[in-house]
Amino acid sequence: MPVLRSHNAALVLDLLRTAGEGGISRLELAERTGLTPQAVSKITARLREEGLAVEAGRRASTGGKPRTVLRLDQGAGHAVGLHLDRDELTAVLLDLAGARVAVRTAPLDLGAPADTVIEAGASQVEALLAESVQTPGARVLGVGVAMPGPLDHAAGVPQRVTGFPQWDGYPLRDAFAARLKLPVVLDKDTNAAALGLALRGPGDSFAYLHLGTGLGAGLVLGGALYRGARTGAGEFGHQVIQLDGPACECGNRGCIEALCLAAVAQGDLDRAASVLGAGAANLVGLLDIDRVLLGGRVVTAAGAPFVRGVRAVLGARSEVPVTLADGDAHLVAEGAAQLVLAPVFGRAEVAFPAARIWPKIG
Repeated sequence: MPVLRSHNAALVLDLLRTAGEGGISRLELAERTGLTPQAVSKITARLREEGLAVEAGRRASTGGKPRTVLRLDQGAGHAVGLHLDRDELTAVLLDLAGARVAVRTAPLDLGAPADTVIEAGASQVEALLAESVQTPGARVLGVGVAMPGPLDHAAGVPQRVTGFPQWDGYPLRDAFAARLKLPVVLDKDTNAAALGLALRGPGDSFAYLHLGTGLGAGLVLGGALYRGARTGAGEFGHQVIQLDGPACECGNRGCIEALCLAAVAQGDLDRAASVLGAGAANLVGLLDIDRVLLGGRVVTAAGAPFVRGVRAVLGARSEVPVTLADGDAHLVAEGAAQLVLAPVFGRAEVAFPAARIWPKIG
């Protein structure tokens, strides 16, 4: 599928997407993009030829003939998000507008041989597509894969994943691409979730703290997903806050992740929330972010005590608000699909430049 021919085409596509079913006229597209009407006409003609844009009726104009309005054909393309957690995988299918079409979950042992994990994930993706993509001409843009880190998102290679060091250096992205015959991108689970949240948000700075089988953070600074120069940002769970604390699977002692998960295992959610709050306060003090969002399966199952506990600790030092992340148990998988969709609409500041995923066509 031709993803982007130019930055201008991405601007037009994004406005078609945000206009919704009501559509938008070519004149409005020209006004909002700063492009000439002629340029907009050429871009929209090409998008219509490719099946991405369709007519949405006519709208009255002042002093002239009614204007034709266009809208995005959201069913013309899809993206898959695959979340590989330590004990479960989730595959979601999003349409071009980012709406969820279908979802599948299955048990997973991330410690199994790599070929077994790749086959399990690929089989779920194939089943999802077979069940859900039945519109003639509909295309699959690619697959975004999210998993625990650390990893190198640019190379598509996991590093020494906490608790699963055998993944270090494995070409996971390329293995999935070869198996599925689709473009594939790879990122950390927390980054994927933060990406999805950033696309809905006001372009501010926030930390998404994810407490599930592990503990990590996705960082959005000034509206852009922050991975760090070596893609290692967000290893939030491995800051040491108790020098003589319990051993952590990362090799250190007294990490927030080890302390927090131990409290959860003991059923002491108030203690877990206090530990999480201490880490959140450190993060706010370092980065001066605007808000803290909480998510992950542990938080989703018992949101109130975590919000209350983190607020109590953080509130003693800062007025930064703490809320549950806007989403459900499939937040990470949907964010993984947005790794594929975001560049299509010119949102490379929060994801990848499109050229890193697909060759430029035309």
